[in-house]
Amino acid sequence: MVNLINDDFFEPEFIEDDDSNIYLSIGDLMSGLLMFFALLFITALLQLAQKDVPKRVVIGNVVGQMKSNNINVKVNPDTGDVSIQESILFAKGSTELKPEGKAFLRRFIPVYSGVIFSKSEFEQEISRVVIEGHTSSDGDDKTNLELSLLRSSSVYRYIFYDMNFSTKLPLSRKILAAGRGEIESNKKIDNPGDRKVVFRFQFRSDELKKDIIKTSI
Repeated sequence: MVNLINDDFFEPEFIEDDDSNIYLSIGDLMSGLLMFFALLFITALLQLAQKDVPKRVVIGNVVGQMKSNNINVKVNPDTGDVSIQESILFAKGSTELKPEGKAFLRRFIPVYSGVIFSKSEFEQEISRVVIEGHTSSDGDDKTNLELSLLRSSSVYRYIFYDMNFSTKLPLSRKILAAGRGEIESNKKIDNPGDRKVVFRFQFRSDELKKDIIKTSI
């Protein structure tokens, strides 16, 4: 009897099945890897959320200490930024601290710095303190930027050249002065409230969070 069935006829089908199995295996592997990295990312975010606890406690301590010592400043409850109005520190357009401004810094700085170094976890969490000068939109950009920088420098110099307090040395390792000019002011309105000096924390947990997000992207 003649065999009318050609065995070679079915070989391509078997090959296609093998290819399909390979593709499915690769797909399963990729799905598994994607799930693994997703879980890793979620775990990292949960860890960062836990690291935010010292940040919130630091800010809460700053708010509490300002109130208990009757220091009249505005503290942002989310960032910990401490805003000191121009009228407290400087005459309008001046870069020289007023006597009242110096007296204010002598009260404010020991309390503020005391919070930072009151606990080792606070000290570790705060990587930097930036003294920022801010102006209103009145005047040109260049003049405002120079004014803001000179004012923050005046505050810096007074703190470290003319004041003595217990945490002066460790604070000097964390702090720097910067000028922001009218960047954060309302361009349409000359608002006196925009003229201020801000003490701004840079938190280590925020920097770590940015690094993880960049890596994940």
